[in-house]
Amino acid sequence: MVKLVIGHKGTGKTKKMIDMANSSLDHVNGSVVFINKNHRLMYDLKYRIRVICMEDFEQITNIDEYIGFILGIISQDHDIEQIYIDSILRHAGVKLEDLDSFFARLSQISEAFGPEFIVSVSADREQIEDIVKKYEILN
Repeated sequence: MVKLVIGHKGTGKTKKMIDMANSSLDHVNGSVVFINKNHRLMYDLKYRIRVICMEDFEQITNIDEYIGFILGIISQDHDIEQIYIDSILRHAGVKLEDLDSFFARLSQISEAFGPEFIVSVSADREQIEDIVKKYEILN
């Protein structure tokens, strides 16, 4: 399952995702992963959440490599229940036109391996309306 948090920069998407990730620890039995662009949020998230900073992995430059990276994370921990991806348009050269394909692939991964994906997108909902109507919006 893929769920989205959508809005302009500065509308509180990251704060919402941090709160969701921290509170998810009360009801998940498995692991929670939070993928962020940099190390800025490391101390805002509870210690049981695995934080991955993409600036440490500059070699990941496109969607295919990013999907492979996510599959690698899942292969290392089969108990992952949730994966949060903050500001996807700031990772691996992802563009608005890539989102439909990217979310479809995340859905396939979720069905095959089980983790729920919560992804934030800095964009107007109108810009990506055709894409997002297929997924649950959390804001």
